Amino acid sequence: MVAHGGLRTRAEAEQTMGMPNTAQRYWTVDEVWALPDEPGVRYEVVDGELLVSPSPALRHQLAVTELVGELRAYCKRTEAGVVLTAPYDVVLDRVDTLVQPDVLVLPPDAVRSGAHGAEAEELPESEVPGPALLLAVEVLSPGTARQDRLRKRPRYQRAAIPVWLVDLDGCVIEQWAPGSDRPVVCIETMEWAPAGPAEPFRLDVAALMALVHRVPNPTKLHVGRR
Repeated sequence: MVAHGGLRTRAEAEQTMGMPNTAQRYWTVDEVWALPDEPGVRYEVVDGELLVSPSPALRHQLAVTELVGELRAYCKRTEAGVVLTAPYDVVLDRVDTLVQPDVLVLPPDAVRSGAHGAEAEELPESEVPGPALLLAVEVLSPGTARQDRLRKRPRYQRAAIPVWLVDLDGCVIEQWAPGSDRPVVCIETMEWAPAGPAEPFRLDVAALMALVHRVPNPTKLHVGRR
């Protein structure tokens, strides 16, 4: 769900329950941070356009969980980076662009290691410079696919961030590189080679999709969810 907001005050935000007025206006990062927290609602802003997403459904979250597990195992083995999930604010432009990728990978020095280099002690502040991200992953849902494809994906690319679009309906993962006008479409397997590790990340896409599609259609279980 993409919403073009008209919220100007906290009172208005509380009354609309995450559904801003449809009148178009320009939003800033500070204004998004000032919105009241709504259970199950995610607020983002891309180039001044407010994006509002509902709580994700089971299939979406299963895909996120599996991807995080695979990426964390790889990053732990190779020290390629630090894997996080939404909600986590990534500020691509301090004025008008704040996003929350479903899954993101920060560079390894984003976490300060313990004395023996094995225990994470401190994560960075919520404002993450866009170019510092090694990877952004968006799992497409009926309620978010349009904004993920047309708003967030090109904005990640402009910030020189590789992005994956995980299309659960199409059973593919699209790998978009910065500066590319078309993706690498992965159906059976995929690879990702961040700078540093000699070993690339490998994922069995077909197995992931088979696992995700074992659960019932979430649109029939959770009306109005992503």
